[in-house]
Amino acid sequence: MNIGIYIYDDAEVLDFSGPFEVFSAAKRLSNNNWQVFLVAEHAAPVIARAGFTVNPHYSFADHPAIDLLIVVGGVHTAELTKPQVISWIKQTADSAKHVASVCTGAFLLAKAGLLDGLTVTTHWEDQADLANMFPTLNVIANKRWLSKGKFTTSGGISAGIDMSLALVEQLISPEHAEHTAKQMDYQWHKNT
Repeated sequence: MNIGIYIYDDAEVLDFSGPFEVFSAAKRLSNNNWQVFLVAEHAAPVIARAGFTVNPHYSFADHPAIDLLIVVGGVHTAELTKPQVISWIKQTADSAKHVASVCTGAFLLAKAGLLDGLTVTTHWEDQADLANMFPTLNVIANKRWLSKGKFTTSGGISAGIDMSLALVEQLISPEHAEHTAKQMDYQWHKNT
Protein backbone atom coordinates (compact mmCIF):
# COMPACT_ATOMS: atom_id res chain seq x y z
CA MET A 1 0.00 0.00 0.00
CA ASN A 2 1.21 3.52 -0.85
CA ILE A 3 0.51 6.13 1.81
CA GLY A 4 0.99 9.66 0.46
CA ILE A 5 0.97 12.67 2.76
CA TYR A 6 0.41 16.02 1.04
CA ILE A 7 2.58 18.85 2.42
CA TYR A 8 2.89 22.51 1.51
CA ASP A 9 4.44 25.75 2.75
CA ASP A 10 3.22 26.59 6.27
CA ALA A 11 1.90 23.07 6.89
CA GLU A 12 1.80 22.18 10.59
CA VAL A 13 4.87 20.03 11.32
CA LEU A 14 3.20 17.40 13.51
CA ASP A 15 0.26 17.20 11.10
CA PHE A 16 2.53 15.40 8.64
CA SER A 17 5.36 14.05 10.80
CA GLY A 18 2.98 12.48 13.35
CA PRO A 19 1.10 10.35 10.78
CA PHE A 20 4.39 9.66 8.98
CA GLU A 21 5.79 8.20 12.20
CA VAL A 22 2.66 6.15 12.93
CA PHE A 23 2.53 4.52 9.50
CA SER A 24 6.30 4.05 9.34
CA ALA A 25 6.33 2.40 12.78
CA ALA A 26 3.35 0.21 11.87
CA LYS A 27 5.15 -0.86 8.68
CA ARG A 28 8.37 -1.65 10.54
CA LEU A 29 6.57 -3.65 13.24
CA SER A 30 4.60 -5.74 10.76
CA ASN A 31 7.28 -5.91 8.07
CA ASN A 32 4.60 -5.23 5.45
CA ASN A 33 4.89 -3.65 2.03
CA TRP A 34 3.62 -0.18 2.95
CA GLN A 35 5.43 2.77 1.38
CA VAL A 36 5.03 6.01 3.32
CA PHE A 37 6.02 9.23 1.57
CA LEU A 38 5.55 13.00 1.43
CA VAL A 39 4.18 14.65 -1.70
CA ALA A 40 4.38 18.36 -2.55
CA GLU A 41 3.24 20.32 -5.57
CA HIS A 42 6.81 20.77 -6.77
CA ALA A 43 10.07 18.85 -6.32
CA ALA A 44 11.55 21.48 -4.02
CA PRO A 45 11.95 21.95 -0.28
CA VAL A 46 8.77 22.88 1.61
CA ILE A 47 8.99 25.44 4.39
CA ALA A 48 6.52 24.22 7.03
CA ARG A 49 5.41 26.14 10.14
CA ALA A 50 8.12 27.95 12.10
CA GLY A 51 10.61 27.61 9.23
CA PHE A 52 10.87 23.81 9.43
CA THR A 53 12.32 22.77 6.05
CA VAL A 54 11.45 19.37 4.63
CA ASN A 55 12.18 17.69 1.31
CA PRO A 56 9.21 15.88 -0.22
CA HIS A 57 9.84 12.42 -1.61
CA TYR A 58 7.69 13.16 -4.68
CA SER A 59 5.92 15.95 -6.53
CA PHE A 60 2.55 15.98 -8.27
CA ALA A 61 4.40 15.04 -11.46
CA ASP A 62 6.18 11.89 -10.31
CA HIS A 63 4.53 10.22 -7.30
CA PRO A 64 3.35 6.62 -7.47
CA ALA A 65 -0.34 5.76 -7.21
CA ILE A 66 -1.68 6.60 -3.73
CA ASP A 67 -3.89 4.17 -1.82
CA LEU A 68 -4.20 6.29 1.34
CA LEU A 69 -4.07 10.06 0.85
CA ILE A 70 -3.53 12.26 3.90
CA VAL A 71 -4.01 16.02 3.53
CA VAL A 72 -2.54 17.98 6.42
CA GLY A 73 -3.41 21.31 7.96
CA GLY A 74 -1.57 24.45 8.87
CA VAL A 75 -1.87 27.85 7.22
CA HIS A 76 -3.95 26.44 4.38
CA THR A 77 -5.55 29.58 2.91
CA ALA A 78 -3.07 29.96 0.04
CA GLU A 79 -3.64 26.31 -0.94
CA LEU A 80 -7.38 26.97 -1.28
CA THR A 81 -6.66 29.47 -4.06
CA LYS A 82 -4.57 27.07 -6.19
CA PRO A 83 -6.72 25.29 -8.79
CA GLN A 84 -3.91 22.86 -9.59
CA VAL A 85 -3.70 21.78 -5.94
CA ILE A 86 -7.45 21.34 -5.53
CA SER A 87 -7.62 19.43 -8.82
CA TRP A 88 -4.75 17.14 -7.76
CA ILE A 89 -6.41 16.46 -4.40
CA LYS A 90 -9.71 15.63 -6.14
CA GLN A 91 -8.13 13.33 -8.73
CA THR A 92 -5.90 11.59 -6.21
CA ALA A 93 -8.74 11.14 -3.71
CA ASP A 94 -11.03 9.74 -6.40
CA SER A 95 -8.62 6.88 -7.09
CA ALA A 96 -7.46 6.32 -3.48
CA LYS A 97 -9.02 3.64 -1.28
CA HIS A 98 -8.81 5.88 1.82
CA VAL A 99 -8.61 9.66 2.25
CA ALA A 100 -7.87 11.46 5.50
CA SER A 101 -7.28 14.98 6.72
CA VAL A 102 -5.50 16.33 9.76
CA CYS A 103 -6.66 19.63 11.24
CA THR A 104 -7.44 22.23 8.56
CA GLY A 105 -6.63 19.78 5.79
CA ALA A 106 -10.42 19.27 5.88
CA PHE A 107 -10.77 22.67 4.18
CA LEU A 108 -8.80 21.38 1.19
CA LEU A 109 -10.87 18.20 0.95
CA ALA A 110 -14.04 20.29 1.21
CA LYS A 111 -12.84 22.72 -1.47
CA ALA A 112 -12.31 19.72 -3.75
CA GLY A 113 -15.97 18.76 -3.18
CA LEU A 114 -15.07 15.50 -1.47
CA LEU A 115 -16.87 15.98 1.85
CA ASP A 116 -20.29 17.26 0.72
CA GLY A 117 -23.02 15.97 3.03
CA LEU A 118 -20.60 14.25 5.41
CA THR A 119 -20.17 14.66 9.15
CA VAL A 120 -16.61 15.93 9.67
CA THR A 121 -14.33 17.62 12.16
CA THR A 122 -11.24 19.81 12.20
CA HIS A 123 -9.20 21.76 14.76
CA TRP A 124 -11.53 23.20 17.42
CA GLU A 125 -10.48 26.75 16.52
CA ASP A 126 -11.50 26.30 12.86
CA GLN A 127 -14.77 24.37 13.17
CA ALA A 128 -17.02 27.44 12.80
CA ASP A 129 -15.07 28.67 9.77
CA LEU A 130 -15.29 25.25 8.10
CA ALA A 131 -19.06 25.13 8.66
CA ASN A 132 -19.52 28.68 7.35
CA MET A 133 -17.36 28.19 4.26
CA PHE A 134 -18.87 24.80 3.38
CA PRO A 135 -22.50 24.74 4.55
CA THR A 136 -23.14 21.27 3.07
CA LEU A 137 -20.87 19.77 5.76
CA ASN A 138 -22.03 18.71 9.20
CA VAL A 139 -19.09 19.97 11.28
CA ILE A 140 -19.02 18.66 14.82
CA ALA A 141 -16.89 19.13 17.92
CA ASN A 142 -15.78 16.77 20.68
CA LYS A 143 -14.48 13.99 18.43
CA ARG A 144 -10.80 13.35 17.79
CA TRP A 145 -11.64 11.95 14.34
CA LEU A 146 -14.62 10.84 12.29
CA SER A 147 -14.91 8.31 9.46
CA LYS A 148 -17.57 8.02 6.79
CA GLY A 149 -16.94 5.61 3.96
CA LYS A 150 -13.41 6.12 2.71
CA PHE A 151 -13.09 9.59 4.28
CA THR A 152 -11.67 10.32 7.74
CA THR A 153 -11.20 13.79 9.21
CA SER A 154 -9.46 14.66 12.47
CA GLY A 155 -8.94 17.52 14.84
CA GLY A 156 -5.65 19.31 15.19
CA ILE A 157 -2.08 18.10 15.49
CA SER A 158 -2.11 15.26 18.06
CA ALA A 159 -5.57 14.16 16.90
CA GLY A 160 -3.91 13.32 13.58
CA ILE A 161 -1.70 10.81 15.39
CA ASP A 162 -4.76 9.30 17.07
CA MET A 163 -6.56 9.13 13.72
CA SER A 164 -3.54 7.48 12.09
CA LEU A 165 -3.51 4.81 14.78
CA ALA A 166 -7.23 4.26 14.16
CA LEU A 167 -6.45 3.77 10.46
CA VAL A 168 -3.74 1.23 11.38
CA GLU A 169 -6.40 -0.50 13.50
CA GLN A 170 -8.73 -0.58 10.48
CA LEU A 171 -6.09 -1.60 7.94
CA ILE A 172 -4.20 -4.19 10.03
CA SER A 173 -5.74 -4.92 13.46
CA PRO A 174 -6.56 -3.37 16.84
CA GLU A 175 -3.65 -5.27 18.38
CA HIS A 176 -1.20 -3.88 15.83
CA ALA A 177 -2.43 -0.33 16.43
CA GLU A 178 -1.92 -0.79 20.17
CA HIS A 179 1.54 -2.25 19.55
CA THR A 180 2.43 0.71 17.32
CA ALA A 181 1.29 3.22 19.95
CA LYS A 182 3.30 1.39 22.62
CA GLN A 183 6.39 1.31 20.39
CA MET A 184 6.03 5.09 19.94
CA ASP A 185 5.57 5.50 23.72
CA TYR A 186 2.37 7.35 22.82
CA GLN A 187 -0.84 7.46 24.85
CA TRP A 188 -3.49 6.78 22.20
CA HIS A 189 -6.59 8.90 22.74
CA LYS A 190 -9.45 6.93 21.24
CA ASN A 191 -12.87 8.21 20.30
CA THR A 192 -15.42 7.25 22.92
